[in-house]
Amino acid sequence: MGIELRKIVPHPPSIAEPPCPAGTRTMKRTDIPTIGRLFSKVFRSRDGAAGQDLCRYIEAVFFGSPFYAPEQGSIVHENGNGDIDSAILSLPMEFDAKGRRLMARLLCAFMVDGKAGAAGAARLARSVRAARQDLCFSDSSSPVSADHCVAGGGVILPIQSLEWQRFLRPLAAAAVLAGRRIPILRAPLVVAALRLIDGATRRLSPSSKPPRMPGCRVQTASPCEFLRCAAPMLERFSLRPAWSKSEFDWLVTVASMNENLGALQCRKVLREDGRTIGAFLFFGRPKGMASVLNVICDEGREADVTAAMFACLDAEGYAVATGMAQPFLMNAISRQRWLCFRHRGYFCIVTRRADIREAVLSGDIYIGGLASESWSRLLTDF
Repeated sequence: MGIELRKIVPHPPSIAEPPCPAGTRTMKRTDIPTIGRLFSKVFRSRDGAAGQDLCRYIEAVFFGSPFYAPEQGSIVHENGNGDIDSAILSLPMEFDAKGRRLMARLLCAFMVDGKAGAAGAARLARSVRAARQDLCFSDSSSPVSADHCVAGGGVILPIQSLEWQRFLRPLAAAAVLAGRRIPILRAPLVVAALRLIDGATRRLSPSSKPPRMPGCRVQTASPCEFLRCAAPMLERFSLRPAWSKSEFDWLVTVASMNENLGALQCRKVLREDGRTIGAFLFFGRPKGMASVLNVICDEGREADVTAAMFACLDAEGYAVATGMAQPFLMNAISRQRWLCFRHRGYFCIVTRRADIREAVLSGDIYIGGLASESWSRLLTDF
């Protein structure tokens, strides 16, 4: 009996697309719709396509800086399927540090798509550890992000993590502040009624009204005049924003997009002889809140400039003034009556440079306002 030999041909294996390797990379413009959707899901609890306004804003801010470069830009993490599951929005800012120029990175939003993005978030956090950064900072970190910062060798700035609030017309101010969560309290009729009561209270108890500073006057100024004042007044700080004209002009432009906070304005504080001793930059909503971004002054004139600032904002009719706390201003600010502090979000800094770390720990720095995220619509809009 013969044996029939048959050639056995194996079945072809099923062909599958090879998985994409997971990892971090620079954010590209084509990622903007995905990033916008992730932002809305994480920070606004809305899972859906991002609006065009948000997408345009992300492109303008995170790709429009005159110092933008991919290595200084935002970073994303892709999972094995090629989907973005976490991201850090990042903006380059130029600083002077101990007489040298360096390019810092402002971290604006750390987004993680739930548990699915946990591994990617850990990789992103490792990429911004102190050992890899000349200077990297965030002024609106959550407790979890702050913990990542400290674990990576960073420092939390306790004073800059505070916001001061100076109540000028207390009842109207309470309505304006509570109106962030309960919009009806910001209704013109409600605020107008409360301002009437405030007016009567101020006549009976004038302590809520900031006194005018003798020998000082306040004058409206342009952002360019603020910039001219800034360079000599900030030289006393070892770490300070460089604010080249191109960067400063761009920051003013993108900050002015935040119409929710009102119009961006500048005032100068002058002595009787006409010499400028300080300036401040702020958003102002008429009869509402003045959000102070930056206060600068000659050394030793902190009390004069802050007192003149509060008297000016009161005279212009604002109900409340707010701003980021700064170590060099704490003594002057704290002398105001009807003032309180609240935690605004952790201000975190990471750096591999020992000299910068020393300046940070000693408070020898000027940072915040335009040299931070305080102006961004991502904090107040969308």
